[in-house]
Amino acid sequence: MKCHYEALGVRRDASEEELKKAYRKLALKWHPDKNLDNAAEAAEQFKLIQAAYDVLSDPQERAWYDNHREALLKGGLDGEYQDDSLDLLHYFTVTCYSGYGDDEKGFYTVYRNVFEMIAKEELESVLEEEVDDFPTFGDSQSDYDTVVHPFYAYWQSFCTQKNFAWKEEYDTRQASNRWEKRAMEKENKKIRDKARKEKNELVRQLVAFIRKRDKRVQAHRKLVEEQNAEKARKAEEMRRQQKLKQAKLAEQYREQSWMTMANLEKELQEMEARYEKEFGDGSDENEMEEHELKDGEDGKNSDEAEDTELYDDLYCPACDKSFKTEKAMKNHERSKKHREMVALLKQQLEEEEENFSRPQIDENPLDDNSEEEMEDAPKQKLSKKQKKKKQKPAQNYDDNFNVNGTGEGVKLDPEDTNLNQDGTKELEDSPQENVSVTEIIKPCDDPKSETKRYTHICIQMKSIEKRMLEECAHTHLSSMAKIRKMSL
Repeated sequence: MKCHYEALGVRRDASEEELKKAYRKLALKWHPDKNLDNAAEAAEQFKLIQAAYDVLSDPQERAWYDNHREALLKGGLDGEYQDDSLDLLHYFTVTCYSGYGDDEKGFYTVYRNVFEMIAKEELESVLEEEVDDFPTFGDSQSDYDTVVHPFYAYWQSFCTQKNFAWKEEYDTRQASNRWEKRAMEKENKKIRDKARKEKNELVRQLVAFIRKRDKRVQAHRKLVEEQNAEKARKAEEMRRQQKLKQAKLAEQYREQSWMTMANLEKELQEMEARYEKEFGDGSDENEMEEHELKDGEDGKNSDEAEDTELYDDLYCPACDKSFKTEKAMKNHERSKKHREMVALLKQQLEEEEENFSRPQIDENPLDDNSEEEMEDAPKQKLSKKQKKKKQKPAQNYDDNFNVNGTGEGVKLDPEDTNLNQDGTKELEDSPQENVSVTEIIKPCDDPKSETKRYTHICIQMKSIEKRMLEECAHTHLSSMAKIRKMSL
C-alpha cells in the first residue's frame, strides 16, 4: 500500500487548499482520457490519486488515517502487520561489540548506529515541524561537555513519538453507534499507552547499560572526584587559615580592649580629681544618705557603727559628714562652710567648758544660761541623720511611786533627764553598771518596805544620771580638742 500523502505529493501537514491543488494537477496528468497510449497504468495511478484525495479531504478520515498510517503501510489492520523496528534486546550484551575503539565493530560505532536507527524511526512517526534534533553518540574522543553529557541527558528521559496504532484490537469504523465507538477507542488507548511505556523503558534501560560501560563517563567521573578532593583540601586549608586569622584577630582585640580600659580608668580618675577640686564635697549628702540607709538595715549594730564614724579620721564632727578619701576630706576642710561651722562649734564648746568649770549648786552639769545661749545661737542646717536624732523623745524616768504604793509617783526633774544623746549612747555601750527599773522592782506586800525600795531606786537613778553627765562632758571635751587641732 502506498501512502496517501506520497500519492498526492504533499507533506503530512498540508492544508486543504494544498491537497485540492495537488489533486487537480495529478488528475489532469493521469486521467485515462489524456493517456491513451498507457491507459492501464494511467487508470491505476488515477485510482490511487482519487482514493488518497477522498480520505484526506475528509477531516475525520484523515485523522484516523494519520493515527493508523504506520500500521496500514506495514500490513494493514487484519493481523498481517509485521513490526520491522530495531530489536533493542540484542544490544544488551557485551558480545554485540568488540573493544572500545572507533572501528566498525567497536563499542562507539555499534551504539552510534543503534541510536541513529532509533532516531530515524521516530522521524517517520512525526511531522517535519515537530522534529527535534537527536543528540549523537559520538566517538571515543568526543568531548564530555559538548557531546557525551547532552546525549545521555536526552536519551535517559526518552519518550517515543510512535502512536502504536498497529497494537489496537478494535476497528472504530465498525462501531454501530457512538457509545460503542467510544468504548473501542478507550480500550485501544489503553493498549497503545502500554506499548508506548514499554518502548520508553526499553530505550532508557539500554542507555543506562551503555553509560555504565562508557569509558568517557568513567574518565569524567574520576576527574570529578579528583576535583572534588582538591576542592575539599583547599576548603580545609582555607578554613584552617581562617581560624588562625580569627584567633590572631581575637588576641589583638583583647589586647586593644585591655589597653582601652586602662586609658578609660585613668581618664576617669583625672575627671574625678578635677571635679573634686572644683566643686569640693558636693556629693557628700548622697554619701550620708547611703550611710543612713545602711545604718537602718544594721539594726542593733547601728549605734556601734555611728560611734566608730565619730572617731574616724575621715569624719568631720563640725559638719557631721564622712568622706571616703583623704583628698575629699582636705577639700572639705578648705571650704568656707566648714570653717564657719568649726568657728560656731568652737564658740559653743568654749562656753560649755566655762559652764562646766564653774562651781555647781546641783548635780546638773548644764545651767540655764548655757541652754539659753544654745537656743540663741544661729540655727544651722541639720542633716537627715541629725533630724532623726532630734525627733527621738527623751526618756523620762517616772518610776517613782508614792508612799502608799499605789503607783502614783512623783515625776523627776526634766533637767535631770535631758541628757546629751551622744553621751547616752556611750554610757549604754560602756561595760559599767547598767541598772534598770525592771531589775530592781520586786513584788512586795509591805508598803513601808516598798517605800524604802523606791527611795533607794531614786538614789541609784541620780547616781546613773551623774555618771551619764560625766561621760557627756568627757565627750564634749574630746570633740573640742579635735576641732582645735583641725582649726590649727
